[in-house]
Amino acid sequence: MFGGGRAPKKSDNSKYYEILGVSKTASPEDLKKAYKKAAIKNHPDKGGDPEKFKELAQAYEVLSDPEKREIYDQYGEDGLKEGMGGPGGHDPFDIFSSFFGGGGSPFGGMPGASRGRRQRRGEDVVHSLKVSLEDLYLGTSKKLSLSRNVLCSKCKGKGSKSGASTKCGGCQGTGMKVTIRHLGPSMIQQMQHACNECKGTGETITDKDRCGQCKGEKVVQEKKVLEVHVEKGMQNGQKITFPGEADEAPDTVTGDIVFIIQQKEHPKFKRKMDDLFVEHSLSLTDALCGFQFVLNHLDGRQLLIKSNPGEVVKPDSFKAINDEGMPMYQRPFMKGKLYIHFSVDFPETLSLEQVKALEAALPSRASSQELTDMELDECEETTLHDVNMEEEMRRKQHQARSEAYDEEDDDMPGGAQRVQCAQQ
Repeated sequence: MFGGGRAPKKSDNSKYYEILGVSKTASPEDLKKAYKKAAIKNHPDKGGDPEKFKELAQAYEVLSDPEKREIYDQYGEDGLKEGMGGPGGHDPFDIFSSFFGGGGSPFGGMPGASRGRRQRRGEDVVHSLKVSLEDLYLGTSKKLSLSRNVLCSKCKGKGSKSGASTKCGGCQGTGMKVTIRHLGPSMIQQMQHACNECKGTGETITDKDRCGQCKGEKVVQEKKVLEVHVEKGMQNGQKITFPGEADEAPDTVTGDIVFIIQQKEHPKFKRKMDDLFVEHSLSLTDALCGFQFVLNHLDGRQLLIKSNPGEVVKPDSFKAINDEGMPMYQRPFMKGKLYIHFSVDFPETLSLEQVKALEAALPSRASSQELTDMELDECEETTLHDVNMEEEMRRKQHQARSEAYDEEDDDMPGGAQRVQCAQQ
């Protein structure tokens, strides 16, 4: 086997296994799965590394051939160079195309294939995945059943029993037709659409030669169950991708199935990145004299929330509890903060007895509040009214717009005449 009767020197025989991410005892089926997953991920049409894509094809070409694998296992890459001439040097795109139903053997290349005929990439399929805040706090797994198109196993995606097809006469093999509409004198509209005779494929198959399983469609529907792992701390809008699991089509790199996290509204907690916010209302007595209450957390734990002795809680103030916010994505043992936003419910009115009791209990009034009779006589009395500031601002904005419009109207020529007519 080796020229001159000399055994080749031994060299590294683990590199190809490491490239594919498998052990040296990997079965042919394990090799196929590993190559398929890694090749889809690193395909240049998907923004992958071309050099990595080439290395994967080279490693799979060697390890999937029993004779080459045996030499590689004994003598490494140098043994292949001396004994077998090394990997065949096939275009990695040809290997990938053949592996995914493009025709020919996995290492023989596609007939007439060239770099100019690199496969187009299929569209990704995007789904929204609605999850609760509890799911994002604890992590969860969801099994989802989906239907997708896969290449027909009977005809290997050819659509015909013989594997042959003819160029569509309706579109001359382009898959597209152009329709021209006359809209008027010297005006036309040109529209492009998929050929209805070949359904945009550019080829036709005779009725007798149609595949009995896919009826000439080249693909059949398959139901598949995907288990989607939602990790702790994932964010709203984050993507979970299943490479190469979208609809298959001939001469096409299969797209991905992408799930986009959609966080449901929570009745109690609001989330901002890794922090949680909760609203809590205190009575005036609680705000002044102290409080304690139980807060049920997202994981079912009960947190005792209480004020410090003698502490006064002001309206619209915040308190924070460290390490009780959301788990951080891929760092689940680290958590954000839990913020509590306090509002204070004031009583509508007080009786005279309550006023006197409060005056006795609270600090004395500021000296600036004590006015002499002479000072009071010089003051004008006023009346306070309740007001909704949002409605007040809207009313003022509307009034300002109306006044601006009236000023523009007065500046226009003939404006005075219109006013005079209106008065008449």
